[in-house]
Amino acid sequence: MNEILAKQLAIDFCTDIPSVYSKENIFTEYKPIQGRRIFREAECFLKVASVNGKILASGKKEIIEWTKEKYKDVNGAWFMDMESLHELESGLSKFGCHVGQAHPFYIATKKSEVDRKDYEIKIFVGKELEQFRGDDRFGEAFLFEDVPKDEIGVGAYRDGKLLGMAGATSDSDMMWQIGINVMPEAEGFGVGSTLVTILKNEILDRGKLPFYGTSMSHIASQRVALAAGFLPAWSELYCEVISR
Repeated sequence: MNEILAKQLAIDFCTDIPSVYSKENIFTEYKPIQGRRIFREAECFLKVASVNGKILASGKKEIIEWTKEKYKDVNGAWFMDMESLHELESGLSKFGCHVGQAHPFYIATKKSEVDRKDYEIKIFVGKELEQFRGDDRFGEAFLFEDVPKDEIGVGAYRDGKLLGMAGATSDSDMMWQIGINVMPEAEGFGVGSTLVTILKNEILDRGKLPFYGTSMSHIASQRVALAAGFLPAWSELYCEVISR
């Protein structure tokens, strides 16, 4: 496992690095530790990662106790199989919770050569991103929230027309997440993988570990990640209160 990822998961799941590397499933009561990845959900009821065939779980005391009793000997590689997710949903209902989101995540550790000849590439940093605020074309590339913070944008243009935009948010000090939007008329021509590769390189140049999350059913997005030199690293879900 990548050392930066192991350190980040230890912080995020309120444990230590040796526990992340161990073969045992880990269950901890959640505490917001400095350096954790910042997400938009306000409170952690339960979050679970499947990594290297094991489970890392952290959450509220009563929920994590139930989770540990139920899943302490479960193979983490199959934890997010639909049968297991149905079982998890059923058990969480007594706590007034359900699964909110579940995603596979990818990381990249090496820079890649990228052919820019077909595009004019523009890089936007910090306040330069403000020109895109309120533009609903970039809902995946940028968040425009205080945390996590938008750090970099990379746009691909041809004949002055914007074809796509990739953006990076500083979800933690160690790991920055990439999002991508490709204009409908430019889909299927490699714009997404080109932008994600360039942004990956920019993040690595800044000493951060780039990561990329997507939907389990979004095959096109997964192909972009693979084409840009990312490899599958872990899957993660979080739970939220059932809306009434």
